[in-house]
Amino acid sequence: MDAASLLTGLLLGALLATAATLGVVALLSRRRPANEGLEPVHESLDHLHRLLAGMERARATAHGELREQMGTVGQTSTLLRQETAALVTALRTPHVRGRWGEVQLRRVVEVAGLLEHCDFVEQPSATNDAGAGVRPDLVVTLADGRQVVVDAKVPFTGYIEAVQAEEVAVRAERVAAHARQLRAHVDTLSARRYPTAFRPAAPFTVLFVPSDGFLTTALEAEPGLLEYGFARDVVLATPSTLLALLRTVAYSWRQERLARDADQVLEVGRRLHARLTTLSGHLTRLGSALGAAMTRYNETVGSYEGSVLVASRRFDDLGVAEAPVPSPQPLEATIRTLRPAETPVTDDGREETRDGTTG
Repeated sequence: MDAASLLTGLLLGALLATAATLGVVALLSRRRPANEGLEPVHESLDHLHRLLAGMERARATAHGELREQMGTVGQTSTLLRQETAALVTALRTPHVRGRWGEVQLRRVVEVAGLLEHCDFVEQPSATNDAGAGVRPDLVVTLADGRQVVVDAKVPFTGYIEAVQAEEVAVRAERVAAHARQLRAHVDTLSARRYPTAFRPAAPFTVLFVPSDGFLTTALEAEPGLLEYGFARDVVLATPSTLLALLRTVAYSWRQERLARDADQVLEVGRRLHARLTTLSGHLTRLGSALGAAMTRYNETVGSYEGSVLVASRRFDDLGVAEAPVPSPQPLEATIRTLRPAETPVTDDGREETRDGTTG
């Protein structure tokens, strides 16, 4: 319910209440003198006057607020109409339209997770087999080294005119013109022979349509437009379909990197195994040398005790020496040898059997 309806209802209610009050006053005035009968009437009229004045102020305030809101809505509508007209005018300009398509293509590539200068290159220059210079908007590199060419310069002036058309017949004519423009652009891309300029390349060119509505509207007038492009090695892709294609490419790149990393890990493992083999040989020879040295040491200690210390004890018995010559002790430790890899060994050096016991 708006403010005017509410004020009208309040006014009618006040009038009905006043009429009822006047009726009661008239009935009571018959039983009272003239002066006493007019006093309630004056009070009721004063109250009604105050009530009507308050309602008028409320109505004026509500009307002012409503007028202000309508003015704001009008300004917003005018600004929106101006901005829309400016956008339509800008999209009619070829270089602005092309730049918008390039920005949309860049966003799709970023969402797909590809890396610049590694998985794709923007606007590279090349020469096709006919000797003509070409410059697509994007070249995507596949994991196997092949390249996919993407072009984003799509005309859609007919689509804008179809959206602005108010009559059904005019809209149908503009939609047909939009389909013809898109079909002519397919022929243009096919004639540029992009795959021959980037080798090795996939045998088709991706025509990026910046909006799904552009392609859907064109298919209304020409349902066979996709097949027409396939026959000329041109694939029409909207942001959703191109995103699926690029996500597949990004997945193949991740798998390629994982496979390459796995090969590197295998190579590092082979080198480590070879170095461990060399180190094991060194440890084996070192253990043999330590065992031989220990044996020679014990033999020397035995010879020293049997021949030299016997003579030195005579000095001790004669009281010539101030202190006895200390006797060196033989070494009883054993050298721990390396076990085969399939035989587990506990921390104390004992071999562990298959049932978990040590021996």
